This record gives sequence, C-alpha cells and structure tokens, in this order.
Amino acid sequence: MKGVTINYFLPMLKSSFSSWIWKTLGIPVCSLFPSVRCGLEMAILNAIAMSHGSSLLNILYPLRERNEEKSENLASIRICALIDSSGTPEEVARIAVDLVEEGFTAIKIKVARRADPVEDAAVIQEVRKKVGCHIDLRVDANRNWTYEQAIKFGFLVKDYNLQYIEEPVQHESDIIRYCEESGLPVALDETIDNCPENPLNMLVKYNHHQIVALVIKPTVIGGFEKAAMIAQWAHIQGKMAVISAAFESGLALSAYILFSCYLDLQNADTCKLMNNSPASSVAHGFGTYRWLEEDITTDPLGIGRNPSTGFIEASVADATHLLHKFQMNHNFIHRTFTGEKVLGYHLDLDSNDFSFSVNVQEIGQRNNLRNSGSTILFLHGFLGTNEEWVPIMHAISGSARCISVDLPGHGATKIKNCGDDKAALRSLLSIEIIADLLLKLIEHVTPDKVTLVGYSMGARIALYMALKFSDKIEGAVILSGSPGLEDAVARKIRRAKDDSKARSIVTHGLQLFLNTWYSGGLWKSLRSHPYFNHIVVRRSVHDDLQGLAKVLSGLSPGRQPSLWEDLKHCKVPLMLVVGEKDEKFKRLAQKMWHEIGHDRDDAVSKLHQMVVVPSCGHAVHLENPLPIIRLVRQFMTSLRSVKLQEKGNVRDLLIYNQ
Repeated sequence: MKGVTINYFLPMLKSSFSSWIWKTLGIPVCSLFPSVRCGLEMAILNAIAMSHGSSLLNILYPLRERNEEKSENLASIRICALIDSSGTPEEVARIAVDLVEEGFTAIKIKVARRADPVEDAAVIQEVRKKVGCHIDLRVDANRNWTYEQAIKFGFLVKDYNLQYIEEPVQHESDIIRYCEESGLPVALDETIDNCPENPLNMLVKYNHHQIVALVIKPTVIGGFEKAAMIAQWAHIQGKMAVISAAFESGLALSAYILFSCYLDLQNADTCKLMNNSPASSVAHGFGTYRWLEEDITTDPLGIGRNPSTGFIEASVADATHLLHKFQMNHNFIHRTFTGEKVLGYHLDLDSNDFSFSVNVQEIGQRNNLRNSGSTILFLHGFLGTNEEWVPIMHAISGSARCISVDLPGHGATKIKNCGDDKAALRSLLSIEIIADLLLKLIEHVTPDKVTLVGYSMGARIALYMALKFSDKIEGAVILSGSPGLEDAVARKIRRAKDDSKARSIVTHGLQLFLNTWYSGGLWKSLRSHPYFNHIVVRRSVHDDLQGLAKVLSGLSPGRQPSLWEDLKHCKVPLMLVVGEKDEKFKRLAQKMWHEIGHDRDDAVSKLHQMVVVPSCGHAVHLENPLPIIRLVRQFMTSLRSVKLQEKGNVRDLLIYNQ
C-alpha cells in the first residue's frame, strides 16, 4: 500500500472498498482473509476521519447534513451481556440477575452444550423467572442441535418470551422448517458468515417472518462494507441487524460501536422512508468485552452504566476518543514482528563454459530457531526478475530465510564468458547449466537443504532440480510449471519457435518482443489485471538482450529433457499450483499429479499437494499473491513438522508450530 492514494469519498460509494482493493492494490477481494479486510477497512476509515479532523461515525454518516437531534439521541448504544450456561439453572440465573442489577437490559445465553435439551430449557425457564419479562432474553445454539433436539427445546421454552434463538439447527436447509414448526423467533449467524461478495441473492431465501434478526460479525464476514449491505437488507425486511464481536480488542470494539451507531441511524432513516414505526433500539453483541482480562489499549473501553438511563451502554464519544488518541499498552504485547530490510548482493559463480555474477536478494533472519534449516529459494519466470518475489518474501520472512535471484540473462545478473570465449559464445545456456549454477549458489548460502519456489520457466528449473538433486532439495512449489514435452515432433517445433523468438529479441529489440509476447492467449487473465501495464514496464528493464535470447533458446521446453518418467520416482515433496483460468497448465498439473503417485502410502507422497488458485491465470503469483503466500507457508510448515518429528525434537516442533 506504500504510496497509494486513499480517496476521501471511498466510504460513500457502493462496493467502493471492493473496487478500490482490486483496482488500487491489485488484489482480488476474495483472496483477503475476512478479518484482514475488516481491519483494513477500519484503518482506512479512521485514517480518512483523522485527516479531516472528523470521526469515523461522521465519515460514514455525515451528521451536519442530517438531523442533529437524531445523533444526540444515539450518543450511546445498548450492549447485550453474554453468559456461558455451564452450572445449575439456579447458578446461571444468579449470574443473570447480577447482570440485570449492573444495568444490562439484554442477555444472551449459550445453549446446546448439555447432554439433553431439557437441561438447557430448565436453565432458560429459571433465568426468565428470576430476571422478569422486561429483559430481552436471547439464546444461541451455534448449530449444535439436530432438528429433533432443537424442536424439543423449542417446545419447552415457547412460553418464555425469547427475543430469538440463534442458529438452532445443524443444517441450513432446516432453518425455515424449524421457524414454521416451532413458532419461535430465529436469528441467523453462522448461516451468513460465508456469504458471497454480493450477499443479497443468498439472503432472499431467508425472508421469513419468523427470522427476526441477523447477527453480523464484521471480522468474520469481511468488513464494514459487506456488514452494512446485510444490515440494510435486514432493516428493509423489518428485521434486527445485531452487530456482534468475536473477542476483538478494545481498539476494534471502539470502531464497532461507531459502526453500530451508524447502522442504527440508517435504520431510523429506512423506517421513516417506508413510513414504518420508529425502530426500537437494538442491544448489540459486545458482551465479550468483559471476558478479556487484558487489552492492547491503555485507555479503558467506553462501556459502562449510563448515568441518564441507568443501563449498560457504549459511549460514542468515548469510542471516538479511543480511536483518535489510541496508545498501545506494551505491557500486554508478547511478540511483535516488523518487516526486515532486503539484503542485496552479488555472487560470482562458474558453471561449465560460463562465469556469472548473480544478483541476489535476501530477507529473513539467518540465526533464528524458527528459521533454522528453513531456506526458500525463489526462481522467476522468463522476463521476470528477483524483485517480483520481494513482497511475497517479506510476508514469509518471519518463518523462513527467503532468497531470490536474477536468473542469467535477466535483471542485474551478468553472464561473463570464461575459457574459450568463441566456444562459449556459440554454446547455449541449458537447464543443466542453470541447475548447476543454482546448486553452487545453494552451497554458498547454506549447508542445509533448501525449498524451491519457481514460476513458469523457474518452475521448470525447480522441478528439474527437485527430481535430479533430491539430496539438496527439501521440497518444491511449482507454480504454472511443466515437466517438458514428451513428443519428439512437438519438441522440434517448439525449439524452432523459441529460436525464432530469440532472434527477434536481438534483431527488433525488447519492446516489440514484449508487445507480441503478451498478446498471446496465455496472458489473457493477466491483461485484465489493473497492474498489467506496470508489470510489462518492469519486464523491459533487461539490458543483456544477448543473454535473454540465450535463455529463451537454451531453456526452451523443446531442448529441456522430458521429466515425465522422473516424476514417477519423485523423492521430494511437491506442491503443484495453477491458476483457475489457466486451462492448459491445469491439464498439465492434473497429469503431473497422477504421475507423481500422490496416493502411495509413503512419507513423501503424503506431502504432495495440488492446488488451483481462484481468480487468476498463468501468472498466479502476480495476479493473486495472497493465496501463494499462504500455500508456501503451509508447505514449509508441513516440511518442517515432518523434519522435526523425524529428529524427535518435540520442543522445536512446538515452538515452530506456535
């Protein structure tokens, strides 16, 4: 995000965050963890507010343009308390009574954790008797009951005036049937957790009058934008939109408080627009704030008894103050990690008739228990450089030492001929020469085995090394890779094509070659990427056109030895990764997956994986990098766990998995 412009009008536009994340950051929205997207939205909204001397609430709902009296009436929001129902009915009821005396007007009780729904019903009956009818009583089954158990519970509590029962049944398909048979008011929670980017089509089937509320966890569903869309649908249908926490810190809860106030203000507007009666205030699900002994904020969260009403409420003013004046409580921070600087250097290495000055970039602590023996070597594709791996390396460097190189002919790596210069000039680079060069580089940087991550041409090199030099390779992640061509005629045709392209680079220059190269069908998905022009510009930085031509000819799949037979005897764990839109390489990956014998009952075969990454084509690591980061980390964890288990080092295994 460094240097990215954030528009003040970002929160005002429908689906603006989704569009901004894709067009400005070049990241498919579907690849973001929901919690990460939620944090990103909160940070951006608060940054916009701070830069304009305003509040997050005023950014979402400009009060100067609205009814000022309305905002004063919503200077705080109601909070629902949360009870774990373990204990006897009498013990749970005593806890509920204490909460009511503190000032809570709504209580949610966890159910479906006992052997029999009859026992849960007894708890609810006792609580209702003790707290009276004026308290909103909610129960949450978290989908733990069968349909028959939920019906049994519903029959026993139907006369106890529940505000709603949250997720009473295990299967979504039974929700409407339960509403109709039990007659109880129902709320959705887990049902909407995995809703699509545009959730409205999914929500239509839940427009039943007995579904009275939607419990919305912004951290779980993916941020304020999607939460607001779901809440607006609920309001139009006359249902409650209850914002709920998932054990967030006081910092996030402060943003939730302001967001909840915004939704309540919007609901009031909706009721007025539809000529409905004013909506009653909603008790939002922030009772988890009492369950955390420590917090990352130095200032306490603004939740307490309102002197005017006598009720437990969250103050809008206090939440705004905490966001504006946030101070980290370092007494409770156990571990921090900041991105390391990239170390750049050159290594002079010889291979066969060639001498190379290899440009290397490295990130990650060398002497770290977490990283001990965990070194990843990243190999780019044709026309790439080691620079394209740096964002991915930054993300992985907390758990591994990450090294990327400019392959010969690319970037700042120089080919320096040695020995018989004339013979060397006539000779072609080959996958064998490059593999030998990289083995010497590995020996220089670490005495241990390394894991390879290669893309396209780099994937072919990585696969060759994994199959031929298993004594130096721990595992390999093959992105859009191929074992070469089996058919002799196809190999001959491919050699001729690549030789012609190589001559074109030298004769007509790189720019014309790039225009032709990226017009091919393989790059259709990449061409639609918002960073496509930037990517192409980066591909034009190569100065050594002769070297680039040598690589294109010498490493042509038409000259590369076929590795299909070697795959059957693979001794190194492989992760095969392809883009969803890359039909050609998906077929190749499926065939490779079959050849490596992934279903054999041995240690290596159990670690083989094949993954199709959504929303991208051939250039999978550029088009959708976040899943690649997760996949590489998971692969490294698997390799490391097996390695430590083999050594019997339980202590190191526990530390690493933490």
